[in-house]
Amino acid sequence: MLKAAFPGSFDPPTLGHINIVERAASIFDALVVVVAENRQKKYLFSAGERVSMIRELVKGHKNVAVETCDTLIVEFLRQRGISLLVRGVRGPADFSYEFEISMMNKALNPRIETIFMTTDPEYFILRSSSIKELASFHGDVTGMVPPLVAEALRAKYGHPS
Repeated sequence: MLKAAFPGSFDPPTLGHINIVERAASIFDALVVVVAENRQKKYLFSAGERVSMIRELVKGHKNVAVETCDTLIVEFLRQRGISLLVRGVRGPADFSYEFEISMMNKALNPRIETIFMTTDPEYFILRSSSIKELASFHGDVTGMVPPLVAEALRAKYGHPS
């Protein structure tokens, strides 16, 4: 069984994230979407909220599970017997950052392999931080996030649906 993990903060989940999940789910026998809980990072949505949204968004994919992780990703992978990471990249800056992270993961556990998936072109400009900023100013994020997430953003920023 070919099993992979797709880690990220998913704060909030974007259409680009879902695009990578759907494409990876069609390649691997099992895919675990790993929602990060980094103690040094401030999130808009709690880990539980992010997990709940992603579970709803991927419920049609029987081979996709969603879990949280508050350890190093290599430790999470070791505990679950997974040696393959999927990372989404939008462009050269993402690749440069993800490449460095993949080298660190490889140094921590030489069995870990990282596969980079480029996002589909229509999603390459989507960045969670920009989406949150736009939503905070009551901007329209409907083409950037699934409707469920757009509604959650409206609720978080206290504006009507």
